[in-house]
Amino acid sequence: MRITQGHPDPARSDAGLMLSSEWAVGRGDRLVTTADAVIAAWEDFPWPDGLLAYSLFLDADGDLIRHYSQWTGEAAVADFHRTGRQPRVDLIDAAVPGIVRRDYAEYRLYRSGRAPERSVPGAIVAVRVDTDDDVVARTWVDAVFEALDQDGDLPAGGLGAHFHVSTDGRRVLNYAEWESADAHRRALAATGRGIAQGPLWDEVQTMPGVRHQSVTRYHLHRTLTA
Repeated sequence: MRITQGHPDPARSDAGLMLSSEWAVGRGDRLVTTADAVIAAWEDFPWPDGLLAYSLFLDADGDLIRHYSQWTGEAAVADFHRTGRQPRVDLIDAAVPGIVRRDYAEYRLYRSGRAPERSVPGAIVAVRVDTDDDVVARTWVDAVFEALDQDGDLPAGGLGAHFHVSTDGRRVLNYAEWESADAHRRALAATGRGIAQGPLWDEVQTMPGVRHQSVTRYHLHRTLTA
């Protein structure tokens, strides 16, 4: 297993399934302590077949860790859940008790967009919404792209957006790449209602069947690869 500080590529073509979840672990040193306990637990076991990359992100403003892993497909994930997940969980919980695990879902990438000149992001913003079904989820993502395409005054600092739809069609995760967490803060402050404005953005914000859940800024801690 290799431990790197390289960001994953959400648009890589060989990733058939992505897993993501959120852990509430406590502020301050507990963020790093928990992330390092995860890495230590993974070092004790063989690398799972079909796992391409596993990244850990630390909350830039609070007490959360975002997990984002890329797999070849459903069979690899199923094998890992049968044989590899629980022993790692047990080691992590023994090292850092009190973790609150939530927002786990399996996703497929639906649609991506990036700035013409790709840069290494300084922050990742995870945008989560719940949707009534897969049709609503994809319609909402398409509406976001249409609104951003039509907005001629987008804030500076956005590098890319990678929209994932859960396998049950009831969640969307936007893995958004930004120059920095401050750039995203400034973008929100500029409009007071997201990173765009106008009638198309109003439709994004008020689309029936869509329930906005969270917007969280993260910094990459480490990425694990085979």
